Amino acid sequence: MADSSDAIKSRQASPLSERNLLLLLAAVQFTQIMDFMVMMPLGPQLMRQLAISPQQFGSLISSFALTAGLVGLASAPFIDRFDRRHLLLFVYAGFTLGTLACGISKTWEMLLISRSICGAFGGVSGATIMAIVSDVVPSERRARGMSIIMTAFSVAAALGVPFGLKLAQMLRWEAPFLAVAAIAAVVWALLFRILPPVKSHLKDGQVRSGRDFLLLLKDRNAWKGLTLMMMMVFGHFTVIPFLSPFLVRNVGMAENDLFLVYMVGGAVTVFTGPLVGRLADQHGKFFMYCILVGGACIVIRILTSSGPRPEWQVLVMAGFFFMLASARFIPSQAAISMAVPPARRGAYMSLVACSRDLASGLTTGVGSMVVAEGANGMLLHYDQLGLFAIGVSVASLWVFQQVKSAEVVSEDTDPVRTEDMARH
Repeated sequence: MADSSDAIKSRQASPLSERNLLLLLAAVQFTQIMDFMVMMPLGPQLMRQLAISPQQFGSLISSFALTAGLVGLASAPFIDRFDRRHLLLFVYAGFTLGTLACGISKTWEMLLISRSICGAFGGVSGATIMAIVSDVVPSERRARGMSIIMTAFSVAAALGVPFGLKLAQMLRWEAPFLAVAAIAAVVWALLFRILPPVKSHLKDGQVRSGRDFLLLLKDRNAWKGLTLMMMMVFGHFTVIPFLSPFLVRNVGMAENDLFLVYMVGGAVTVFTGPLVGRLADQHGKFFMYCILVGGACIVIRILTSSGPRPEWQVLVMAGFFFMLASARFIPSQAAISMAVPPARRGAYMSLVACSRDLASGLTTGVGSMVVAEGANGMLLHYDQLGLFAIGVSVASLWVFQQVKSAEVVSEDTDPVRTEDMARH
């Protein structure tokens, strides 16, 4: 069979064909993000209908992330040995079945197991998507390519989560998961039909050896990229799991109007995400990251220390929060993808996803220990989580500057890192 890069290029003779491939991968990402995100605004309903505590609810969220991280770590040494097309089809099928299991769960224990299954396959699937994008899109357009994939988050927030919440309110909490499983089944069929082989990371079709993974683990630049990802997660996801309960119990927003928070935030980022990608490619990834971190810290402080507010003010804050906090991942993910040479990228992106998911699970656990329920039902100490997120976000600026480019590599030696990521 011809080299996979030829197959990719034949499908991408024009920018439109490259964009179509990215849109297909974004559709996969959409279902995974919707599956993950819809759980959080369902918090008040799940705690009421399943009679579970805030700590049990937090475990439902962290189970997805922790399982994804552990499975990603276990699979990292082997992920570069396969055609990325075959790997994505396999793990995405597992994710679809896991989501279906969530929809037919009847108890907290069954739902916890089902969420773990989703995480086990979803984490590897997300890493494979990022590896494909990094293999296909040149570095000078990498941020824009990542922004298309990241836009799946915005669409899931603007359309998927509100739709899922309405389904849950009209039917039962299981309905959103059944809907996601149905959409994922259609997307899987499209992947099977359209996605070309992705094997350019294999030299002459050879299987990668374990030595490559050991070299990756010794790569200090790679560890800097992993550290950056974990700090971004701690600086963002710490405040997410309990956002919906906080808005309902402390800020006074009606539970039936929670979908507006995600709709407004997602709608804003649908337009700002691609813009951030273009600006990061034009003016530097680190420059854009600094602006986004500064704005996000201000919004996080206002949001997490808020008392009762009119609904329109909550929606304005939500728009800025999603726009600034989420957009940080576009320039940083593009920078991280360049930290290792292509031959090690699949394993590395799996480790990146693993670090992201483990950090997400840890932040949920930290949040569960810090946040408490007051006598009047309000959540206490949420502002402390906000201060923690701000501190980590500011510290991540220094780490970003330490990550170097490894796009220029030799055939048999370690990467030659000559350019700061901030200048790409």
